[in-house]
Amino acid sequence: MTAQLLTRHTHRERARPALTVLDGMALPLGRAHELCGPARQMLAMLVAGATQGPVFWIAPDWTGEAPNPDGMAALAAPGRFTFIAARRAEDILWTLEEVLRSGVVPLAVADLPDLPGMTAVRRLHLAAETGATEGHGAPLGLLLTPGEGGAPGIESRWHMAQAHAPDAAGWRLSRRRARTRPPQDWRLTGRPGRWRLAPLAPA
Repeated sequence: MTAQLLTRHTHRERARPALTVLDGMALPLGRAHELCGPARQMLAMLVAGATQGPVFWIAPDWTGEAPNPDGMAALAAPGRFTFIAARRAEDILWTLEEVLRSGVVPLAVADLPDLPGMTAVRRLHLAAETGATEGHGAPLGLLLTPGEGGAPGIESRWHMAQAHAPDAAGWRLSRRRARTRPPQDWRLTGRPGRWRLAPLAPA
């Protein structure tokens, strides 16, 4: 019986719906994922470009920074975004949790000043699962974390950094953690609608 239960559970995990962002980058829905690295905001825009419908972008109000509509327009339509400025760090995660629980927004992004704790991440997963069952679809939560990231308990962790060549823009995309996939590095080149991912040898 135990073996049967484990087998069925594994099958359900593999069958979980996911958003395909790029070849090799699929994010299971109804979960929270971490994006880190110097180009994490651009990576979030790539994810947004792969979705349809509204996007909530939650960030601290004390930084005075927000995505530039002119710069993001080629990746995702600025009119889809609602920008929320939180006055306290704890309000960012609280807002993300409530948005995911509602299940009315397919994508919610939290630009965090620090790494969240395990309890906070678990609450986000539960909120997204609630939104998937009681809302209009399985929402996706993105945690943008500083530095090299390292949030505990997340579904997957992705790192992206600039790797431009003299004749072309490029980025290094890394899958650093995923529940069912091994770490992998790619070189990302191209432009919206014509992105190209080339696997790289481990650094």
